[in-house]
Amino acid sequence: MRDQRKAFVGFAIIGVVGFGVDAAVVAIAVRGLGFSPYQARLCSYLFAVATTWWLNRRYTFRSTAPPLREFLAFLLANAFGASINLLVYAGIIAWRGSAGWMPILAVAVGSLAGLSTNFLFSSKVVFRERPVAPPRSTHLDP
Repeated sequence: MRDQRKAFVGFAIIGVVGFGVDAAVVAIAVRGLGFSPYQARLCSYLFAVATTWWLNRRYTFRSTAPPLREFLAFLLANAFGASINLLVYAGIIAWRGSAGWMPILAVAVGSLAGLSTNFLFSSKVVFRERPVAPPRSTHLDP
């Protein structure tokens, strides 16, 4: 249980980094590039998910699995949490608009909404400990 708690804390800290990436890309895309808040969020989410996958792979779960397969599994396993995250974001933007800091606030609330679901699927599916197969014997038994 203690290891799971430690992993959750690491996952949440990396989630804060992911939030920073997410929020920065939204701000740049909306204010600097003229994207709609919805277009900006799709772009920012992809940047954030790539960042959090790599950091969790490296630091939280110390994975050695094949990276491409693991990244795709991370995307798939976190699809439910991502849906929660993006729906909360879209709901806040639809309700309050996209003026000022509202897109950043919506990113934060959406990220918190998806955190537990993403941790559950990441720890139990993507980065689960895989049993190590015993070495094959070259000795032939009669």
